[in-house]
Amino acid sequence: MTDTTQQPTPVEWEDHSELHRKDDGGGLLSAFKAVRQGTLAELVRFVASLPEEERGDYVIEKSGDHRLELVEIMALASRPDFPGRAA
Repeated sequence: MTDTTQQPTPVEWEDHSELHRKDDGGGLLSAFKAVRQGTLAELVRFVASLPEEERGDYVIEKSGDHRLELVEIMALASRPDFPGRAA
């Protein structure tokens, strides 16, 4: 019998990432518009710690041009392997 339980895809928690206001426009000068820089884990922890009504104002731009919106950020924060997860 084959095990059909899927393991979550590994996350590179230490990847360099940038926090941006959702409406900053992106573009070539995007790095200059970053509100904060750090690892993916640090920025996910930061957004998750904001008051709920403010969380949607931000996105995380991860190395490799991946832009994480609030739904994906909060899904990462709830993963069992999230380094900032409360025990």
